Amino acid sequence: MQLVAEIQLARFYSKVLGLPVVFSSDHFVLLGQEGAAGLGFNRLADYRRPTWPDPAQEKQAHIEVGVDDLDAAQARLLALGAVVPEFQPEPDR
Repeated sequence: MQLVAEIQLARFYSKVLGLPVVFSSDHFVLLGQEGAAGLGFNRLADYRRPTWPDPAQEKQAHIEVGVDDLDAAQARLLALGAVVPEFQPEPDR
């Protein structure tokens, strides 16, 4: 069974943020911890990966995460399956 993109994305962010899956169905995954806000992922029939900054397919969400060591964090995210977009608004960071 092939996982849909939204489920793969939820699993990626579970690892990135250290949040366990607290609920999962065929159409929705919720990451979170008791007593705190969660992060939900809906399955979309016509999901298309964002093409930012090209407006052909806009971003669906924007999440900023603070880190102490940017190089180490980037290496970790790439190891988890992240990709570096071709366009970087601040290429020198």
